[in-house]
Amino acid sequence: MIRTLAVTLDGRIVHDSPLERLRDADVKWYWVDFDNPDEQETALLDSFFHFHPLAIEDCMHFLQRPKLDHYDEEHFFVLHTLNQKTLLADEVDLFVGSNFVVSFHLRPLMEMEEVWKKIKAMPSIHKKDHIYVVYLIMDKLVDYYFPSLMRIEDDLLQLETNPDGQLIGDRMNEVYEIRAQLGKLRRTVFPMRDLLYRIIYTEKIQGLKGHIEYFTDIHDHLLKLSEMIESNREMTSDLRDSYMSINANRMNAIMKTLTVITTIFMPLTFIAGIYGMNFEHMPELAWSAGYPLVLAVMLAIGIGMFLWFLRKGWFK
Repeated sequence: MIRTLAVTLDGRIVHDSPLERLRDADVKWYWVDFDNPDEQETALLDSFFHFHPLAIEDCMHFLQRPKLDHYDEEHFFVLHTLNQKTLLADEVDLFVGSNFVVSFHLRPLMEMEEVWKKIKAMPSIHKKDHIYVVYLIMDKLVDYYFPSLMRIEDDLLQLETNPDGQLIGDRMNEVYEIRAQLGKLRRTVFPMRDLLYRIIYTEKIQGLKGHIEYFTDIHDHLLKLSEMIESNREMTSDLRDSYMSINANRMNAIMKTLTVITTIFMPLTFIAGIYGMNFEHMPELAWSAGYPLVLAVMLAIGIGMFLWFLRKGWFK
């Protein structure tokens, strides 16, 4: 689907006009959105707009890293939006010229739909220019990064407080899953942050200087997102180390208990082994009190060793 929005020199807003109408002399600037285009519509990037072949090729090869390329007649932006459920990135491509914005995305996106509706409902849009449309698109894409990160932070808080009394193994699995989700966010937010930094300081885009404060605001949001991601990654590392320490301490306590029990039974096993040998000339075997005496000695040794270990604090 291709939809168009044009602003004329006399302040009129023209919706869904033919592409040929966009080249009329009375058009001040326009925005063309390629929303889930078919092959015939995609071919218009070359046949009608005559964009650079490398930029068109990048549109077709999903998924490119966020970037900015400068060509003779246009500037090519690769942006990322996030799938709120899977945290996988979707690509949004922008072609920006002296009086136009052409957006291209292979899937219908809620962010692009909201920007389109906002511009159509904005009474003062005729006072803006096409760079303002670029700002609105980038700002909306970045705003949709926050809900995913907030949800991850809530999950981390649940893990830290552990109100459900989960076992350490289950909590460890959740920590690794959250860490993987943060990795997905990181692969989108960090390149977008670098892209906005480059946009702010470039001098090749005509009309950008009047909107620097807007793009600086987006960059600030991305800086905040970057700090939140790194902070949450550190928290997952701390939780992982804590769980591993707790698990190691529990294993040490179990091994210490088993070692104490084994140590107590070692002399008892030694005594039982001696008197379990089938030799004929063992004087103690003929004693009438030999059996209870050996049991008493074994009991005394066991109790004595238990009390000694208890005094040394081995059972704490």
